[in-house]
Amino acid sequence: MMPMAAFSPRGESRTPWDRVLVTGGAGFLGSHLCTRLLDAGAEVDCLDNLSTGRAEKVAHLAGRPGFRFLERDISEPGCADALTGPYDLVLHLAVPASPAARPDRSVAVLDAGSLGTRAALAVAGRDGARFLLASSPPPGPDARGDVPDGADPVGPHRACAEAVRFAEALVAAHAGAHGSNAGIVRLFAGYGPGMRADGGATPAALIEQALAGRPVTVPGDGSGTHPLCYVDDMVDGVLLVAAGRSVRPVDIGGDEEPTAAEIARLVIELTGSDSPLAFVEDTGDGPLPPRPVTGFAREIFGWLPSVTWQDGLERTVAAFRGRCEPFPAPDGETAGGRTGEEWWA
Repeated sequence: MMPMAAFSPRGESRTPWDRVLVTGGAGFLGSHLCTRLLDAGAEVDCLDNLSTGRAEKVAHLAGRPGFRFLERDISEPGCADALTGPYDLVLHLAVPASPAARPDRSVAVLDAGSLGTRAALAVAGRDGARFLLASSPPPGPDARGDVPDGADPVGPHRACAEAVRFAEALVAAHAGAHGSNAGIVRLFAGYGPGMRADGGATPAALIEQALAGRPVTVPGDGSGTHPLCYVDDMVDGVLLVAAGRSVRPVDIGGDEEPTAAEIARLVIELTGSDSPLAFVEDTGDGPLPPRPVTGFAREIFGWLPSVTWQDGLERTVAAFRGRCEPFPAPDGETAGGRTGEEWWA
């Protein structure tokens, strides 16, 4: 279970994988992983049905030798057969990380966690490839508790929680029963250039509010904290875990926890905006996010985040300034939702 030194100095050494499949590769984290892997010399098949991902996130990779974009759904029958490979590594990011990403498609979310994960595991097993599931933090009790009278028995939070739970159980079962080289990495509050702006209380949503001159909103009194992890550090963690043989879930997340108010104030400062800081009602519409426990990632894989939340936010603001087409939040949405643990989608 030795870590891979090649990805500790970013982009300075060749990847040990010749060909990699990234499902959900047109998402925020997936697009960064595709770029890093290509830069390190791997061929990359990027699979995404664009239900939550966006083709423009990987448009800069089009035409690069070794890159192929496949607009398909990993959970659909026959998709695995079309992925001819052979692959050395399968990174499975196609399980929706946030209930907000597909609020009205609970069946599709459950299919992605079950059928999609089974298909991705089958591709890895066929080729003898290392398989790594990108998972969400374990849900709180609100996501799996009793269903109130008249409520949707499988709402978006419940569906996402069950999809993640089943996907993790399936990976562990494959590793135990079949000896598959399969592992799980749990991702906490990733942020950076290219992240979604419609996921609630995210840095992206605050940045777009500030750039548009709207009030920059934070829930409650702004004292809630977020364990921010810059996307480059998150990519490092994913690839270090991928290079090992760990089956045990590995947490990747930031060790700094600025408050929502601190994040918002720095966003206003970095954008040079005249936007006021506004405190809005905390709707509490989701379970409280757990915090990452990163000791295993540090001790076994040598992972250590290197970008401070202030530096990461400065880079993210600079990237948003350079966007040709911003991605605004839905009409009437504020940054009050507790979706910070799912920013990597």
